[in-house]
Amino acid sequence: MNIQDAFTLLFTHGIPILFFMYMATDVLLRNQKKTEHILLSLIAVCYMLLFVEEYVRNQVSIEYSPVLSSLWLSSVGIVIPGICFHFLIKFSQLDKKMPRFLYPYIFYLPLLFVAVNLASGAGFIAAQEFTQAGLWKLPVYNAGYYIAMTASIFTDLIYLIPLLIAKSRSVIPEQRSIYNQLIWGVAVSILWHVAFGYINYGDTLPPYPYLYSGIVWCYFLRHTMKKHDFLNLYDKRFEKLFQLNPDAILLIDSSGRIKNANPGASQLFGSMVIDNVRITHLLDAEIKNRITSKVPIKQYESEIQHNGKRMSLLVNADYVWVDNEHHVLLILRDITAQKQHQEEIRFLAYHDPLTRLPNRRYFYERLDEALQYAEQHRETVALLLIDLDKLKILNDTRGHLAGDEALQKAAQILQETIGDRGVAARMGGDEFIVFIGRSPSPQDVQNTIQQMQHQFASFLVKYGSLPLGMSIGVSYYPADAAEGQALINLADHAMFEMKRLRA
Repeated sequence: MNIQDAFTLLFTHGIPILFFMYMATDVLLRNQKKTEHILLSLIAVCYMLLFVEEYVRNQVSIEYSPVLSSLWLSSVGIVIPGICFHFLIKFSQLDKKMPRFLYPYIFYLPLLFVAVNLASGAGFIAAQEFTQAGLWKLPVYNAGYYIAMTASIFTDLIYLIPLLIAKSRSVIPEQRSIYNQLIWGVAVSILWHVAFGYINYGDTLPPYPYLYSGIVWCYFLRHTMKKHDFLNLYDKRFEKLFQLNPDAILLIDSSGRIKNANPGASQLFGSMVIDNVRITHLLDAEIKNRITSKVPIKQYESEIQHNGKRMSLLVNADYVWVDNEHHVLLILRDITAQKQHQEEIRFLAYHDPLTRLPNRRYFYERLDEALQYAEQHRETVALLLIDLDKLKILNDTRGHLAGDEALQKAAQILQETIGDRGVAARMGGDEFIVFIGRSPSPQDVQNTIQQMQHQFASFLVKYGSLPLGMSIGVSYYPADAAEGQALINLADHAMFEMKRLRA
């Protein structure tokens, strides 16, 4: 063999050998425990062995070609379909439908044919006659050769069955795309077998040119793996983003069990994430229904109860195909503080920040509603205007904190005394206002006023003999006036009359 022939062999057989070695090593290193990784690596190794055999056979004398073809080439060729079927059945999850006594043993029945092949000399499934044509030692295209080629094409056609079944059951576009690529890979391999297996190209091509369909088939597998990453849980390009994202990111299987979580999820849910328990029991019915129906979830606000604490969450979810199974990718943003802040803003729009009582705006709206209701049902409404006497003296002698405490205590007394009979509000400064619905009698109103004044006086004992107290003026709807502002003016006049009498 001259140097030109050596380089030709290196190109036609050495490069495919290196390709399959790389393919087998790369896939296996991704995950040495997953069945699919192991099977795909074995497929690459088997194709590598076919090209190694052809490289060796073309290096030695032609008299060894029948032996190498029978014992090596045909034996490896018999093993490949079983491994490919095992891979496709496992990858498409059809193995779950197979009886345990059949799976995976049925795929390795061809090993019995290997034994028969070795014992019989492989006269029926391998070429026994070879001719020298330049560099190549070419097989004679006899009956045994065509039988083996036809069986190989028929086997490739059967590969389509599990792929088409799995595609018909797919609900995720990404999953259907994967099966489409694999179906195309099988189809191209079949066409390659027909074009380069049945036609004798003489010495223009290396022997058994149909073997190069293995490169095509493995290329499709490799391309699918690279594009969809179906043999690897996470794309390394996004691993840092997953780890650094402050939101909780959870990968959940079809049963609701947490399969993986980022640090943000561990911080939010604690040991629940570490223990890989089910999280679906925390989610509301709407989220569960959408997940069951595989409907994407975008910017959905929900509340959950966890570790005795109520949390507000912003939920986003979509569906991915990972490790040959459907999974939910759930992103949860804790918006509890944000919601509380929003609630506080809404609260302060209608409430006094110091006493937490409704403010003047809120009171006027509710008073109008109460008067309309009283008019329709011919009821009475009592309106009380309250002023804290001498509050400035308390501020000057004991400080503004004491004055604030007196205002807060007065607000508490008003709220507790009125209850659900009406509304108490702070008008501003040391003035409060109250209305009481449900037709209170003048005696009921006087009892309420005395109760307020007594409780406030009991509180003021702590400040000694300061001349503090409550001055309260009253007006009634409809006896005194039929409109809110008129009632307030009358109550204000009555309050100042009480102040004058107490001065």
